[in-house]
Amino acid sequence: MGAAASRGHRDRARHRKRAGLDRAEESRQPAAVKPLVIAHRGASSIALENSLAAFRAAAGQGADGVELDVHATIDGEIVVHHDPSVLGLPIAQARARDLAAVPLANGEPIPTLAQALDVLGKLKVFVEVKVLDPRWDDRLLATLDRGPNPSGYAVHSFAFHVVRRLGEKRPSLPRGVLSEVETRSPKQTLEDASAQTLWQERATIDERLVQTVHGLGATLIAWTVDDPGDVERLVGWGVDGLCTNHPERARPVVDAFPAA
Repeated sequence: MGAAASRGHRDRARHRKRAGLDRAEESRQPAAVKPLVIAHRGASSIALENSLAAFRAAAGQGADGVELDVHATIDGEIVVHHDPSVLGLPIAQARARDLAAVPLANGEPIPTLAQALDVLGKLKVFVEVKVLDPRWDDRLLATLDRGPNPSGYAVHSFAFHVVRRLGEKRPSLPRGVLSEVETRSPKQTLEDASAQTLWQERATIDERLVQTVHGLGATLIAWTVDDPGDVERLVGWGVDGLCTNHPERARPVVDAFPAA
């Protein structure tokens, strides 16, 4: 590897670390080369999504980290759930104790973020903030601080203002912005959200976008990537993370990919 290429890899590694994408296990292939495998809502192919069971199973499927969704209850509990309501009960209008009494389809209670973090241990956790009243920003941040792996947590959202707000309160917190349509100006998108990572829908990614994002000193995570062919193509383009419902499929493809 030439000196210029070596510097490029070191720079990319620094960008990944700043965006919360450095690997938990440095003994694997260099983080500057191979992307993180991120379990979408936990091991959702074998357990109920966003459940403690799915989170417990994620590491066993080869995931480096987990993506999960959060809402806040009316009394400020940060809970893990994708949809804004549970059995017709809006989470934002429910009390924590009311939700605790509502079982999920697998019989488990709806997990709080604190419970999910405890179960996930040293895995990286990427928290998608669905809806968050500004009153509960500090509650979310405090929950992340108390988790077993605070340096391995990041937040992201479709809501630019939420990402910006959390960044203002905690500049050191790695932040990402979600896009499900073609991102014509990654620079503007990242700046508008005050984010360091672009979470881009897989079908709207091409190699030029990956190169552009890296040229900005930012990182790119592709979602949701379940087909091994898509995994191979995206790894070849140099994406920094793959959010997938099937970590067990992505892991061997990523591990077998030749180092740059």
